[in-house]
Amino acid sequence: MKSRWKRIPIALTALVIAAFIWLPFVHLFFKQPASAFHSSDGISPKARLLAARHLELWTDPTLRKHELERMRASNAEWDFMGRSFLVWSLANMSLREPQTKQLHLETMDRIIEETLRLERERGMYVFLMSYAHADSYVVQPPRSLFIDGEIALMLGARRLLEEKSEYKALLTERVVAIAEGLRANPQMALESYPNECWTFDHCIALAAIRLADHLDGTDHSALIGEWISMAKQKLVHPQSGLLVSSFTTRGKPLDGPEGSTIWMVTHCLQVLDADFARDQYQRARQQLGETTMGFGYAHEWPASWDGPADIDSGPIIPVLNISAGSSGMAFIGASAFGDEAFLSQLATTLDFAAFPSHKHDRLKYCASNQVGDAALLYAATLGPMWEKITSGGKR
Repeated sequence: MKSRWKRIPIALTALVIAAFIWLPFVHLFFKQPASAFHSSDGISPKARLLAARHLELWTDPTLRKHELERMRASNAEWDFMGRSFLVWSLANMSLREPQTKQLHLETMDRIIEETLRLERERGMYVFLMSYAHADSYVVQPPRSLFIDGEIALMLGARRLLEEKSEYKALLTERVVAIAEGLRANPQMALESYPNECWTFDHCIALAAIRLADHLDGTDHSALIGEWISMAKQKLVHPQSGLLVSSFTTRGKPLDGPEGSTIWMVTHCLQVLDADFARDQYQRARQQLGETTMGFGYAHEWPASWDGPADIDSGPIIPVLNISAGSSGMAFIGASAFGDEAFLSQLATTLDFAAFPSHKHDRLKYCASNQVGDAALLYAATLGPMWEKITSGGKR
């Protein structure tokens, strides 16, 4: 017995030594080039597999019903955002491969029309979390920029592929509402929830306005420039230099920077203010992006800000402070800015820790859900829409 107890420390020491030897090499079993996830001149293998899974969800009513019910039980926003990311992804895919346009247009129209129907029949609250009812909106009648901005960008993405007259009128209506709302408030802040304004939603809405300008020959550049100036003055966290995630209608920050917000913000800023976009991405990459033993991930908050965990941040893995929400959205930032090293490291972690399930040439991640996979699909396909917007001139 004594001899056996003496062997335990030796065995533990051997395990520790083995771990130090082998752990640095584990990532090599999962590592792939960034081009396997995002290709700048085509559609990557991962994108095709993810897209096949999402297209199946929108052609199989039973499968879609099950997936949406599972998500809405946690967060009604996820249902809405899953639709948005998929529509934007299909637009990018169609621009890369025009021969797929008609197939993708059918799915885009199905998603947009069902989304508009639900909003018309049940109001904007159908896609908002329950606390939207907890207080009154400052601006009456209430509107949610979260809803207006993402629907506007869906409509614009669809029209970028092929004109549809009824969508032109609907996009113009949303753009006018957003622009008038921004001009009506000296702080240029619009609510998504009662007296709660999100940088994420403002940047998506302004990107939708830029797309509408490209499509229809309108010019909101002065409005966009004014909002960027306001954001630089009032919404930048002094310690990190990163944009805060949320603020009041008076422009007072409610939270500091959050990874689940900033990565998409940097991408949208590319069509609003390219230099500011690059600055924000570099700061986010330095303060939130991490790599350990070849595995890439992201924190939810910089070291200079300790925010509360919420449904957007997802579970925070202790010690390394890995945020599922920030790590997932980091794919969008890395793809948008051509950060191939970080993108490859993130993809390595994804294949190691997110439990990929391949079935019938379709891919889903078991540790994710429909909106998470849709955001990954968008990260894997982004590029062509923004190139169209920034190329100059009308469509």
